[in-house]
Order: sequence, then structure tokens, then C-alpha cells
Amino acid sequence: MTIKLIAIGKTDNKQLISLIDDYTKRLGFYIKFSLEIIPDIKNSKNLSETQQKQKEGELILNKLNPTDVLILLDENGKLLDSVGFSNYLQKHMNSGIKQLVFGIGGPYGFSEDVYRKANGKLSLSKMTFSHQMIRLFFIEQLYRGFTILRNEPYHHK
Repeated sequence: MTIKLIAIGKTDNKQLISLIDDYTKRLGFYIKFSLEIIPDIKNSKNLSETQQKQKEGELILNKLNPTDVLILLDENGKLLDSVGFSNYLQKHMNSGIKQLVFGIGGPYGFSEDVYRKANGKLSLSKMTFSHQMIRLFFIEQLYRGFTILRNEPYHHK
């Protein structure tokens, strides 16, 4: 199984980029992982919220293969602790799927088409985080999840 994270908009903070790169490299010891950034929509100021979500949604859906399992990182998704998330990952690995894709939407979330295509939703917190920071938090949790599955000392209970 491979894991891909699709996110809207680039990260422009050099420190965040460095940390994202660090955890991405660490993840490589456990699983094939990729981060795919979809550029921000040009002239989005001229679009309504719905139009922007629709355009971003089309770009997200175009990045998917027919057999991909899509999980949205969404404020209304299921909350898991780190051990629960590691079990969630293991369940997906055991299911025989080829690629597990996690999606981070734009500033207004996801279009209805993306919600219909999704196989599930996860929330990282009841709090709101910037779209740039959530990438780091999620990739770190992926790394943590794999260290938990391997009984490595990174996660302390």
C-alpha cells in the first residue's frame, strides 16, 4: 500500500517546509508516501466560495485513481487518538488496497463532489489550524502511527 496526501496551496514557511520534509523522509522507512500539492486557484477573489470549492474539488478528483481510497481531513470527521489512528492505518493496510489518499481542502473545505467520492472523514482536532500547519501535523501523526505499529519508542503512553 502507498499513502498520498493531497493538499491545496503551497507552503511558503521555510521552517514548516523543513519539518514536513523531515517527517516525509522518516516515513520512507515504513511506507511509500507522497505529498502532492495542488496550486491555489488563480483569481479566486473573483469566485464565490462554492465556485472555489468546485474548482478545487475538480483538481482533487483528477488526482485520484479509480481504486484509490479517499479519506478527507475534515473538521466534522471522526476523532481518533494516536493509537486509534495507528489501528486505522493497520486496518487499511490489511484490506489490500493499493493506495490510501488523504485530502486537505482549501480554505472553504471540500466540494459536494469530493464529499460524495470520499470513503471517510477524519478530524485531527476540534480546533482550527492553518492549511499549511495541518500538513505537518498530519504527516507527523502518520509517522507516529507507524512507530506505534512497530512498537518503537517514539510514542509514549
